[in-house]
Amino acid sequence: MKKKMNTATIRQSKGKEPLVMITAYDALFARLFEESADILLVGDSLNMSFAGKKDTVSATLEQMIYHTEAVCRGASNTFVICDMPFGTYPNKEEALKNAMEVYRRTDADAVKIEGGVEKAETIAYLHANGIAVCGHIGLLPQAVRGEGGYRVKGKSSEEALALMRDAKAVEEAGAFCMVVEGVKSEIAEEIARNVSIPVIGIGAGKGVDGQVLVFSDMLGLFEEFTPKFVKRYMSGAELVKEAVKQYANEVKSRLFPSEEHTY
Repeated sequence: MKKKMNTATIRQSKGKEPLVMITAYDALFARLFEESADILLVGDSLNMSFAGKKDTVSATLEQMIYHTEAVCRGASNTFVICDMPFGTYPNKEEALKNAMEVYRRTDADAVKIEGGVEKAETIAYLHANGIAVCGHIGLLPQAVRGEGGYRVKGKSSEEALALMRDAKAVEEAGAFCMVVEGVKSEIAEEIARNVSIPVIGIGAGKGVDGQVLVFSDMLGLFEEFTPKFVKRYMSGAELVKEAVKQYANEVKSRLFPSEEHTY
């Protein structure tokens, strides 16, 4: 059995073997991912992948706690991060209250907060009160309505400098790692070189310290669209539909249940 990582060993992985992070939302898939994943992220992306929502903003704290609890049960030997949903960390006091609720009601090892310089004080406050924080800079899914959509960051020198400031602020505030999303690969690589904590990319190239993908995207279960940065490792939706079609046909033709499936 693999040895579960902690914040110290995650930090120590910097510059070594890349970290493997994948999203998980329930015990079933968490158990399937546990063997290969270093870190499981209970992402607020669940409402896009499985609830048909257009963005992540609708996720609630109760939802995140429910799904985090399930993931922790399914993968007790894997480091689990819970996304703090939109509206749960407008200031450091609210953030601490809500993060403590996550810690009380689940076995989550850490929480994730979106934002750079403007969230550094909150990250530091959580860190000082015993909450491990994974940062998240670059494209911020919870801010897409305010920004008018999804947009790759780091295309200008001004954006590149702002991203570096965000990364340094998150590092100095005490985060043990950070996600960098939707950032030009050369900028993400420069960020990774200039901070001491692991940088886990999503749509940020390979010059970072690890990668994260939404599992329904990488397994081909989500068919509506596929972002450029996603590689599909299987055609999950087609496989599921074919299996269900075969089941339906066997039910209608009375081939199922057969003698071997009958008491």
